[in-house]
Amino acid sequence: MKDEVDRLVAAWRVERPDLDVAPLEVLSRVSRLARHLDRARRAVFLAHDLESWEFDVLTALRRAGSPYQLNPGQLLKATLVTSGTMTNRIDRLTAAGLVERHPDPQDKRGVQVRLTETGKQRVDAAFADLIERERDLLAALSEVDRRHLTDLLRTLLIPFDRE
Repeated sequence: MKDEVDRLVAAWRVERPDLDVAPLEVLSRVSRLARHLDRARRAVFLAHDLESWEFDVLTALRRAGSPYQLNPGQLLKATLVTSGTMTNRIDRLTAAGLVERHPDPQDKRGVQVRLTETGKQRVDAAFADLIERERDLLAALSEVDRRHLTDLLRTLLIPFDRE
């Protein structure tokens, strides 16, 4: 069975026989899958009145464990955004009642950002629906194939995570 990437690669092989376009066979599929996954995720988040960035911050706090709080620096590392962007996001999540700022007992000038009960309920519901949707997206793969794909993708991602 052929997909759109097969057609794209075939066209490039005709147009640019001087180039080895084999990387497109993998990375164009990863790129297309990422776009489809992004759309599926956005639909789940929308159903819970969340934006993708809100979900990212809320899940970082939720993963931290009780009392579900991190300082802004830890949130920066978890979400890969700038400090100005994070400040804006924390402000917006605070205004929405999903997080609260609390003084950091370890640093008198610092704050801890804590998930509210409303934020916890919202992110828990969205996460459960996301897992169900992503399970559906992977239904065509056997458990062995999923584990193999996981290992291959990890191999590709590790160098980026080191940066």
